[in-house]
Amino acid sequence: MSASHPQLRPYQSRIIEDLYARIREGHRRIAIIAGTGAGKTIIGSRICADAAAAGDRLLFLVHLDVLVGQTYEKMQAFGLDCGFIKAGWPENPEAPIQIASVQTMQKRDWWRTWPANVVFYDEGHTTAFSEIGRQLMEETHPDAIHLAMTATPYRLGEEQMGDRFETFVATPPPKALQAAGFLAPMKYYSLAQESQIDLGGVRTLAGDYDERDLKNACDRPELIDCIVNEWRRLTPDKRSIAFCVDVEHARHVANAFEAAGVPSACVDGSTPLKERARLYEALASGELTMLTSCNVISIGFDVPAVEVGLLLRPTLSKALHLQQIGRVMRISPATGKSEGFILDQAGNLQRLGFPEDIDGYELPTGESGSSSDRPGRDAAGKICPQCAAVVPTIRMVCPDCGHDWRAARPINGDELVEILPWAQLQQITDPVARCAIFCALRRREMAADYDPEIARQHYFDCFNEWPPEEWVRHSLFGPEPSDGDRLQYLDFLGRLAKRRGRSPDWIRTQFEREFGEDSWPQVASA
Repeated sequence: MSASHPQLRPYQSRIIEDLYARIREGHRRIAIIAGTGAGKTIIGSRICADAAAAGDRLLFLVHLDVLVGQTYEKMQAFGLDCGFIKAGWPENPEAPIQIASVQTMQKRDWWRTWPANVVFYDEGHTTAFSEIGRQLMEETHPDAIHLAMTATPYRLGEEQMGDRFETFVATPPPKALQAAGFLAPMKYYSLAQESQIDLGGVRTLAGDYDERDLKNACDRPELIDCIVNEWRRLTPDKRSIAFCVDVEHARHVANAFEAAGVPSACVDGSTPLKERARLYEALASGELTMLTSCNVISIGFDVPAVEVGLLLRPTLSKALHLQQIGRVMRISPATGKSEGFILDQAGNLQRLGFPEDIDGYELPTGESGSSSDRPGRDAAGKICPQCAAVVPTIRMVCPDCGHDWRAARPINGDELVEILPWAQLQQITDPVARCAIFCALRRREMAADYDPEIARQHYFDCFNEWPPEEWVRHSLFGPEPSDGDRLQYLDFLGRLAKRRGRSPDWIRTQFEREFGEDSWPQVASA
């Protein structure tokens, strides 16, 4: 390989070696899972270079126009001869590699008989499931080797990657790449669940939230003002991108930041490619601080200098969620970026989890994919603290009573406060920090009208040990509770006891655990 060619990281070389081993074993349909920031385009270009060197013909499918140019730039870095199936780009059927837009392929016919040995699906969770992808696999090129590159194998809907592909190879999960210095460490901030976007009236359509309903729920002046204020409080002057519901919402957010003195712009599907490139360069250089979008920068956006991502669009798609966070996880030594930040107004972190929670990858099928609420966690059972049902660990919502383990993360208050993924929580050893987490969990359970004792199970799930009993004292109201706090808790315990059939002695015990052994006579005599 020429010294001018891009140098692969060790794990990138390994995933390619694993891929070729699968092919030698006889597999013809293989998924390549490389999380956002792991270098999918470099890995794909190296595979294309190897195919061309072996005399193969390769069809490289993309589903967004902007990805044609990005893919070609990486191919040029490897000195590859490419043709195009894309309006406005030169066609050359003699070239060994064809970069093809799925949209343009619907209007061309010659590719149907083009002798491709290998079909490569970029963003394979989308392109391989398009009508063109189906035709390639089942009709025009069934004997070719079909490779699907994706940052996450999970899809909305019933059909999953495992329904079309036999096996997979994968890069290490994000937390391993962070530990090796290939991805930036992250900090996550979110609104308390009761203060997030109200999704009560939002319907679902094709497996995700209906964008028309989201428009009414998200594009609200008070919410936009809130995220501007929180960005200025937590991450002022850092290069940022915002993921919005629709074009109008994106413009409203950009205008609000601009009015607050933050250099801002909006990019959408109608923005010409040259203008997009100019905006991306302005963001990279620091001339622009905030760039908002709708369905543009979630995929194919590569500005490593970006430090902050604003999640303003609720989603049920794990693929979209992880792609959005991944835009902020890239390292940028040239700009001195030391970490990335996510400000989540949409509740997506509680709903879909964190990249750092992924322990490994799998190839889900239609039977398993829809139930994998949190990718990468084991399938062991756990006991629901609300109704005692045994639930697979991988599930975050109890099917019997609806208890949501994700809502138990240590979040409180109406402002954005830092929250941590399981992987980072489990690394906390400081007793003071752990006590603060336990107290926050107890306050959250009480705020949700649950028994605060549920917090003990959440704590154990995270740290594999029970919290000390002494941490219960003053955990809900602090060391200087008022008479009103005591009466409030007494009323809460009375309601809880009635609901659960508890005795008056139980009420007294719980009251004294919070306020001290000498607290009950004062209340009992009142």
